Amino acid sequence: MPTVAECMITIPKTLPLDTTVEAVHAAFEDTHVHLLLLVADGILHGTLLRADVATAAAGTPALSLATLTDRTIAPHESITTAQERLAGLGQRRLAVVDSSGRLLGLLCLKRDHTGFCTDAGVAARARESDHSVR
Repeated sequence: MPTVAECMITIPKTLPLDTTVEAVHAAFEDTHVHLLLLVADGILHGTLLRADVATAAAGTPALSLATLTDRTIAPHESITTAQERLAGLGQRRLAVVDSSGRLLGLLCLKRDHTGFCTDAGVAARARESDHSVR
C-alpha cells in the first residue's frame, strides 16, 4: 500500500504569511489551485480554500482566515486513509506535514478521482501555461 509521501507533489507553490486576500483571489484564478499554503521558514502556518476568503474584505490578512484543521496529513499515512479523509471532507487537497509542522508536500487528488497529481504533471502543465501566454 503506497503512502502519502509516495504520492504527493514535493514542491508545492506557497505564499508568504503577509499575503492579503487580494493575492489569494489572484492565486485562485488558476482553476487548478484548490488549496493555498501559507508558509514561513518551511513551516506551514495555514491553508486557504476559496470559501475561506469568499466574503473577506479587501486588505484582510490571509493568515487571519487560514486554518490547518482537517487540511493536513502525515507523510506515513496510507494513501487509502488519505482518500477516505478527502472523501469525508469533500476536498481534493491535503498539505503533507511532519510532526513539527514542516511542509513536505501537497497531496492532490485528480479531478476524475483516478489518482494523484505528480511533480512531472504539474511541471508539464506549467510549461503549457507559459507557452499559451506568449
